[in-house]
Amino acid sequence: MGKDLKTLIRIKSWNVDEKRRALAEVLRRENEIISAQEQLEAELRREQQVAAQDSEGAGFTYGAYATAVIIRREALERQYQSIQALIAEAQEDLAEAYRELKTFEITQANREKREQEEENRREQAIMDEIGLTLFRRSQNENSRPDGDGA
Repeated sequence: MGKDLKTLIRIKSWNVDEKRRALAEVLRRENEIISAQEQLEAELRREQQVAAQDSEGAGFTYGAYATAVIIRREALERQYQSIQALIAEAQEDLAEAYRELKTFEITQANREKREQEEENRREQAIMDEIGLTLFRRSQNENSRPDGDGA
């Protein structure tokens, strides 16, 4: 039965690893969104500087650009909110898988401890029996009269 539990532990461990990889992927996507937001803000600052320097040509097109930035910013924010929900879900999945793994590991450790204690009891019983046998032999030898007639 212990071997079956070890197999389950391996399966649960693999499941935890899969959940970790899934969480890592979602976190990677979150970083991509954050990076895109930062790039958008940096691009906006550059465009604002260009518009401020060239008020005639750039100022005319800046309004349309600003509207497009607002739309992109909102889309990125929606993506960010969506990914946050996925992160929370992936973290909960990982936590649940880890709890299941730990349950099996603790159960296996308890089984092994009980088996070791039982083995120790058996060995002690054997040692006690050997000691008792040796004691009885020595008592029998001491109680026998010597064969030399003394």
